[in-house]
Amino acid sequence: MDITFGAKGADITDRFRAYAEEKLAKVTQLLPRATALDVKLTRHADPHVAIAGGRVEITVHGPGSIIRSESDGPDKYMAFDSAFHRIMERARRVHDKRHDHSARRRLPLREAAAAGFEQVAITPADPAVVEAVTTGALPIVSQEQQEAENEWSPVVIREKRFPAKRMSVRDAVDQMELVGHPFYLFVDEATDECAVVYRRKGWSYGVISLDDSAVDSPAASATEAERAAS
Repeated sequence: MDITFGAKGADITDRFRAYAEEKLAKVTQLLPRATALDVKLTRHADPHVAIAGGRVEITVHGPGSIIRSESDGPDKYMAFDSAFHRIMERARRVHDKRHDHSARRRLPLREAAAAGFEQVAITPADPAVVEAVTTGALPIVSQEQQEAENEWSPVVIREKRFPAKRMSVRDAVDQMELVGHPFYLFVDEATDECAVVYRRKGWSYGVISLDDSAVDSPAASATEAERAAS
């Protein structure tokens, strides 16, 4: 597995590189199917202290999921150790889950196709969409055109688009913990609707979904969303 190092406002020394590679070898043992691993070091300059702290971000790329952790520390070694312990916890969780799934019987592709992929929670693509992608009939908007159409605003809104994934609420919580985010957007396989799981206080979690049948005013909808997130 390739390990890529990046830095912002800091230098990656040979000593730090060797230290990180020796530690991260344990991740490759737990996740042998991982394809790449990124380590990013950022230096935080603070004029009020004599020694500036730093942040280390570790990202593991693999088939089906991305594991990520980050941590701050008074120096890069302490920040790396903290981020490394978190990435190891999440890597063990993925390893144990895959080991448990491998013990189950795998459904042959012929049987899954005969049943319409109902038992494996896969929805076949629409033939019209496949034909449009193959022939290039789908319109493609370049990033330059999109930026030119957007009006300037002092408020910066970042947009990200990810492939929709159908999963259970429990699997969504697991994915949220793996990437280290406070929320996770997914398609609930029980309802085929978009939903968001989020972390509450303590060890509790919440789920937010939309009800198309309810017609409320914008103010009432905002109030209900704030009440649900509290």
